[in-house]
Amino acid sequence: MDTTNENRKIIVYQVFTRLFGNDNGHCICNGTLSENGSGKMADFTIKALNEIKKLGATHIWYTGIIEHATQTDYRRYNIRPDHPAVVKGKAGSPYAIKDYYDIDPDLANDVPERMKEFEDLVSRTHQCGLKVIIDFVPNHVARQYESDKQPEGIRQLGEDDDKSSRFCRDNNFYYIPDTELQGQFDMTGEASEPYHELPAKATGNDRFDAFPCINDWYETIKLNYGIDYPHGGTRWFDPIPDTWHKMLHILLFWASKGIDAFRCDMAEMVPVEFWEWAIPQVKHKHPHLLFIAEVYNPNEYRNYLFRGRFDYLYDKVGLYDTLRAVICNTLPASAITLCWQSLDGIQQHMLNFLENHDEQRIASTFFAGDPFKAVPGLLVSACMNTNPMMIYFGQEFGEPGMDNEGFSGQDGRTTIFDYWSVDSIRRWRNNGTFDGKELTEKQKRLYHTYRRILTLCNEEKAICRGDFFDLMYVNANGWKFDNHRQYAFLRKYGNELLVCLSNFSHANTSISVNIPPHAFKCLDIPTLGNYEATDLLGGKKERICIRPDKPLETELEGYNGKILKVTW
Repeated sequence: MDTTNENRKIIVYQVFTRLFGNDNGHCICNGTLSENGSGKMADFTIKALNEIKKLGATHIWYTGIIEHATQTDYRRYNIRPDHPAVVKGKAGSPYAIKDYYDIDPDLANDVPERMKEFEDLVSRTHQCGLKVIIDFVPNHVARQYESDKQPEGIRQLGEDDDKSSRFCRDNNFYYIPDTELQGQFDMTGEASEPYHELPAKATGNDRFDAFPCINDWYETIKLNYGIDYPHGGTRWFDPIPDTWHKMLHILLFWASKGIDAFRCDMAEMVPVEFWEWAIPQVKHKHPHLLFIAEVYNPNEYRNYLFRGRFDYLYDKVGLYDTLRAVICNTLPASAITLCWQSLDGIQQHMLNFLENHDEQRIASTFFAGDPFKAVPGLLVSACMNTNPMMIYFGQEFGEPGMDNEGFSGQDGRTTIFDYWSVDSIRRWRNNGTFDGKELTEKQKRLYHTYRRILTLCNEEKAICRGDFFDLMYVNANGWKFDNHRQYAFLRKYGNELLVCLSNFSHANTSISVNIPPHAFKCLDIPTLGNYEATDLLGGKKERICIRPDKPLETELEGYNGKILKVTW
């Protein structure tokens, strides 16, 4: 196994930091911090981090690290309170940043020492051989943004803005002059007086009026990168707008803390010219730092990769949406082929996933209802290319996300707005012992499936470094092969060949898989004939045929798959 960073397949473990270590098994809906509690950075002990690494993780994305708006009162620590009307949930959204230069106080055991606790977390994570990812939220901030930790010489966002103009190149925000914010939502909340904002600022989801509604990102305000949206979208980038300089300083500030990557929230809502300008400057000082972009428009993929200089992009509207539909039996498995073909050679730059904080949990009734239905999709997502794979904490135990936590509601997602505790993670942690005693047999079985597939990603050179060959075109109407519910592909490195088979059907099945002559030529595979193969998932050996003129025959369990390895 080659363990150098350059040859490792990136496996990201996304964890919602506030929830991971919360051991309160009796949380109440809409509970406060004192009622429901909060996990801390200190809960990521050496033991915890080593257990995460055992799953196959190479990187951990600590979601919700930077200070954001909250309904919790931290005035005793000189943190200005937020009006509850413009905070979603008691805990608040981690994407409504309140101070770009500070750590969220909920996460600290000793609030005044919260930055030191974060630096210690980075150090512990590295000590365990894991890389650190944090969010960079560049498009919007909390409505009452105010930094009390920004370095000397850095001006407050909006401090020098001309609030009488809808747009000025060097304004940090967009304004609706002489107009008070008239939100179409409860503007009072639990406060004694309604929230006032005059002049109103444009809302984070590109709403340039004073009337955001409950379905808007009403708790945020849009940052101005020099695009005159109110007057037709003219781009004013020369000289460099003030917001660019401030955002670059923030990136360099966090990079200096020793982190290894930024996950950039809604990166496509920020002009690609900013990234083209900023990322090379950050990488000049921190050459190994990675940038991962949340981009949903396939027409912009190459723009943000090659001009914007991002390392990886979310593969949401492609592979995630396709696999979800295949798992739910609304698309055939053959659609996976069209999905990777549409990327036209940039697959290695796509971050694959089946869950994250924005998406519904696989085990929820909004998705599959049964986490084992996604195992064939996990095999495809993790093993079909050399690009990164991400899982969301609790996914490996079938966390259903069906709690009614408060603001989040019962929507099949684990809340990012409320103080809460995640049952499967609490069972796994078992007061920090990670001894497995509180897990159900079903959770243990699913965990071992995830662990086996994810660790294979870097144990097998054919997966982390090898070539890929899709077999669907020669099995479209094959004998004993259902291209609606089965997917087959090859991975090859050196003298090792992996035959990867996924069965999205509930039924056990006998399948017959053709391997075309072109695969033998393209991958330089010898005509092996009958060969003893090892199923890397189940550990059993079986005799299979690797020939261009005769199909490979094997058995697949329902909602499962095989990775058959042969060596010559």
